[in-house]
Amino acid sequence: MSSLFKLMVIMALFFASTFIAVNAMGWLTVDQIQLWFEQAQSLSALTVAIIVVSLLFLDLFIAVPTLSIMILGGYFAGAYVGALAAFTGTLLAGVAGYVLSAKFGDRLVNVVVKDEKQRAELRGHFRQYGVLMILLSRAMPILPEVTACMSGISRMKFTTFLLAWCTVNLPYTFIAAYAGSISSLENPKPAILTAIALSVFFWIGWGLLRRFSLKRPVRAD
Repeated sequence: MSSLFKLMVIMALFFASTFIAVNAMGWLTVDQIQLWFEQAQSLSALTVAIIVVSLLFLDLFIAVPTLSIMILGGYFAGAYVGALAAFTGTLLAGVAGYVLSAKFGDRLVNVVVKDEKQRAELRGHFRQYGVLMILLSRAMPILPEVTACMSGISRMKFTTFLLAWCTVNLPYTFIAAYAGSISSLENPKPAILTAIALSVFFWIGWGLLRRFSLKRPVRAD
């Protein structure tokens, strides 16, 4: 699976570089985002929701602290509005990543992987394990965007991608928003424990996937 992980690492490094760049310039920091939410809350919960959707969609192009945004959305807009906004933002980002990569992703693959056989194996590997990768993509930041783009590049069926994407992100966004809604500045414990628990759960799953995938042959069809 070396070609697949090579491509995924390159994509992850690109997304990571955008996060480093904007933070170095003092943009889109957690403190700045929290200030926006505080100002938006004085207007309406809908304004908070629009900011959540916009930031999570922006995550496809510039990496942002997605889990923090989901938790803050729940804190400032409530569990239901916050969860709906978070899910909408992640859904838009995922679909856009899939569509753009399906249309333009071959150019990147051809640059990174020169051999046609290896390119076929790369796509075969992702089609074989792609659904599991999407389901476990919340193990760390950037992985969701990478798996969405890889789904488009590998020509995974859109309905399959959409089902897997919704399966992981619907409960994830609700849990994050709910944790934010029951947290406060005086008692941030629910949000902190939720963030840790979600990360540990998905990291364990990702580790099992890596171990399992190395033992199975690839289907390049």
